[in-house]
Amino acid sequence: MKNSLLMILLLSLTVQAQNTQDQKAIKSMCGCYEIKFNFTETFSYPQDTTHYKPSAVKHETALEWAELIEDEPYRKSIQHLLIVGKGMIVKHWREDWLFENTAFYEYNGFNDWKFKTRTKQNVKGQWTQKVYEVDDKPRYEGTATWVHTDGRTFWQNTTNAPLPRREYTQRSDYNITKRFNGLEMVQKGWIHNQDNDKIIRDKKGNDVLLAQEKGYNTYTKVDDLKCEAAQKWWKENQDFWKKVRTKWNAEFAKNKDLKLLAELDGKPLHIHLQKLASNASQEQINQVIDRFIVAE
Repeated sequence: MKNSLLMILLLSLTVQAQNTQDQKAIKSMCGCYEIKFNFTETFSYPQDTTHYKPSAVKHETALEWAELIEDEPYRKSIQHLLIVGKGMIVKHWREDWLFENTAFYEYNGFNDWKFKTRTKQNVKGQWTQKVYEVDDKPRYEGTATWVHTDGRTFWQNTTNAPLPRREYTQRSDYNITKRFNGLEMVQKGWIHNQDNDKIIRDKKGNDVLLAQEKGYNTYTKVDDLKCEAAQKWWKENQDFWKKVRTKWNAEFAKNKDLKLLAELDGKPLHIHLQKLASNASQEQINQVIDRFIVAE
């Protein structure tokens, strides 16, 4: 009896220690970072080899502020803000981290997301990373266990996603990016390692692999003062974006498939939101987003 209780206690302490390490890793991605984005198409398998044009190699740099906007034991939320030009701030992507989450929105390729569930046993000990667009609509999400071993801390997952901006502004010959995301904490920041499949999906759900690409993005932490303009911008605009998140969270809580319009009146959602006053009401924000949600 004593041995059983001791084993339970040791297991509980081990789980607690693991969770503490997990949370530390997630929160370490916050702060001011100099980023280097690197992407190259590695292999292609087009049926029409004569007219196929691979994506150009991308090497870009950026300065980004990552703000921790929610910090609960089993839920973290990080807002990313780009600093471009002479201090102009661009609201970038957001990521939520949920412990042992069982509800998912899986991208289906036609500006729609299928609602999926997993059992508690399937996600035991895992953290889900939910990634959102600049207007806080869904992008992609996946679940995996944080690994802390041999002096390394990393998280790896494969999931479907819409095309990134660097791709959808240039091409429309595929509609799903199957992303392998590897996040690894390193001494001076963190690394986002990607091995992605460019997939053509038809309406029946059949997938054809068009090409593959390698992505290697490095986040090097610098003095927070370099991102002071972004910190100031967020303080001035966080209430507006909290209302936007409130609306989206209400939609996600319905636990059903979601389909959105890509544009309305020739403009995407984030442009319509930008037209609203910074003190816009919850109702005004809801009305704008509702116009983009396709009814069943």
